[in-house]
Amino acid sequence: MTRWGLTLPLDGVPLHAHRALVEELPGLGYTDVWSAETAGTDAFTPLAMAAAWSPTLRLGTAIVPVHTRGPALLAMSAATLAEAAPGRFVLGVGASSPAIVERWNGIPHTEPYRRVRDTVRFLRRALAGERVDAEYETFTVRGFRLERPPQTPPPILLAALRPGMLRLAVREADGAITNFLGAADVPKVVEAVGAAGAGKELVARIFVCPTEDAAYARQFARRLLSAYLTVPAYAAFHEWLGRGEQLKPLHEAWAAGDREAATRAIPDEVVDALVLHGAPEACREQVLRYVEAGITTPVLALFPTPELAADPGALRRVLRVLGPS
Repeated sequence: MTRWGLTLPLDGVPLHAHRALVEELPGLGYTDVWSAETAGTDAFTPLAMAAAWSPTLRLGTAIVPVHTRGPALLAMSAATLAEAAPGRFVLGVGASSPAIVERWNGIPHTEPYRRVRDTVRFLRRALAGERVDAEYETFTVRGFRLERPPQTPPPILLAALRPGMLRLAVREADGAITNFLGAADVPKVVEAVGAAGAGKELVARIFVCPTEDAAYARQFARRLLSAYLTVPAYAAFHEWLGRGEQLKPLHEAWAAGDREAATRAIPDEVVDALVLHGAPEACREQVLRYVEAGITTPVLALFPTPELAADPGALRRVLRVLGPS
């Protein structure tokens, strides 16, 4: 079964004003809502609100950084949402980035692979209600047991870009969450997952700017992409995907401190591959290419557009067209 998700909260819509929209999403064909955690909302609050507003939508985090909460606090947050929405919550965790972990939270971004692995191993035990007293390679937990373990422990997915983390995701978790890739890149990710990934979930956050104003869409997308593609993990990801030479001018300008030149240096073909734009019908066709290539759960991240700003009723019409029905 292919699921169909939407990232919440939507840009330009206050969190408290999402209720009517969330209530309508199942009727538009959406099965999931997913949250992210960078510098906006935290990952859990929008999903807790959605759990109260909709009795059917599945709720997922994409993703919660493993460094910014202690292991026990992360287990408690996950258990709380799993109790609020029994059988409907998926916990997505990942290494995040040095900017979010170190620069914004003052926590060393050390040994990301091992920290993710150790966190998954701890969460498996904690969310099953076990008492955890263990030394992991990256942290130690002494005598912790959840007072309210969820009746249904949530599946755990890992943010994964390159082969090492993708293999970890299918070996120790229930699937992988990937990000900032084009539909043509999906087969390489699926190949890296290999036969061990059969039956595992593969989520992709897909950025969609539903406007026929290509200049606007590319300008908006370039600002986002310049900030992300210069993060070491994403730079290595796109090197692995074969975009090293295309993105070399971006990295050179960024290293020289010229952010404007770096933003301009991203080629149109890269922008168009990573951020879908055009009429909503055309965007939906592009999303379907991800599904055909092996993504089991496309999760749309909707960008604001002039059309949406000009017409308050346009959002629901666009979401209907972008949905799977």
